[in-house]
Amino acid sequence: MKVLLVNGSPHKNGCTYTALCEVAKALNDEGIETEIFWIQNKPIGGCIACKSCVKTGKCVFDDVVNECRAKAIESDGFVFGTPVHYAAATGNMTAFMDRLFYSEFCGNGGKAFMFKPAATVVSARRAGTTATFDQINKYYSISQMPVMPSRYWNMVHGTNADEVKQDLEGMQSMRFLARNMAYYLKCIDAGKKAGINPPEHEAVTFTNFIR
Repeated sequence: MKVLLVNGSPHKNGCTYTALCEVAKALNDEGIETEIFWIQNKPIGGCIACKSCVKTGKCVFDDVVNECRAKAIESDGFVFGTPVHYAAATGNMTAFMDRLFYSEFCGNGGKAFMFKPAATVVSARRAGTTATFDQINKYYSISQMPVMPSRYWNMVHGTNADEVKQDLEGMQSMRFLARNMAYYLKCIDAGKKAGINPPEHEAVTFTNFIR
């Protein structure tokens, strides 16, 4: 079993990375393989609704989005981390998430994410964390992904990595999150071995409130 942790910060080894590392370590202790994927700090354009992904199965812009999607197919769970910029995820992370989830849904029916557990980790100096937390969690609920809890909202505080490590409750929340994720993954695995399969779905109906 493997969990892919996505670092949406422009700083590769900053506050968000520090929180994700705490999650990864606790997952490893539970026997779960992990990989931290950094979206880098080059500009990431947003979705242009060209729908090329419907035909090709991937985003028309061949960058970190498609690279991450390839890894997502082979992953069993996800943790998406982002710092807070103006009470929201970073611009790059928002564009990344929009394109990643839209292209996967339109191109592959969402199979890389459907029924796989996911969690959000947010880092901030002070405020805006819960708004950002809610923003990222919406990608999971629309993709039929169980949202993994901790004993508090998954957030850490600090202006640098060393300060984040001093946020004892925040770091503990990362460990609670990891153990809950590991428990759920093991439950899924046990269910598969017992012959319990995901539900079959009817064809999706799209409306625009007019018809």
